[in-house]
Amino acid sequence: MTSAARWEHFPHQADIGVRGLGATLAEAFEQAALALTAVITDLAIVEPKEMIQLTCMAPNTELLLVDWLNSLNFEMITRNMLFSRFEVHLEENRLTAQAWGEALEIARHRPAVEVKGATYTALKVAQQSDGGWFAQCVVDV
Repeated sequence: MTSAARWEHFPHQADIGVRGLGATLAEAFEQAALALTAVITDLAIVEPKEMIQLTCMAPNTELLLVDWLNSLNFEMITRNMLFSRFEVHLEENRLTAQAWGEALEIARHRPAVEVKGATYTALKVAQQSDGGWFAQCVVDV
């Protein structure tokens, strides 16, 4: 794996793994959030029209990743929105973030699945040998 910012999915039985990679831990969390949205729809058609703010706290970075993705998923469900741009700030075990997106339009976004939540399965947040970071877990669909 390289530290270039990107997201990817990885297979896991009936569920889907999401992985974010970045030069910084915050960037890896941003990429994991993009991977979460990409489970649902094509990121290219989600316009960053409206911004919301989120805050999460957890005892360690792995639990913070799960809390971040679950908070984001909660916002997508309750606001009926999809998000395609993220700015994450990390300070110790506290995350503050902005997420930009738009209202879900079934006909245009054609959601593939509904994400039930991020899980502790395959949960790992670590710095790689090249200095970059990755953050991953499995989401229940």
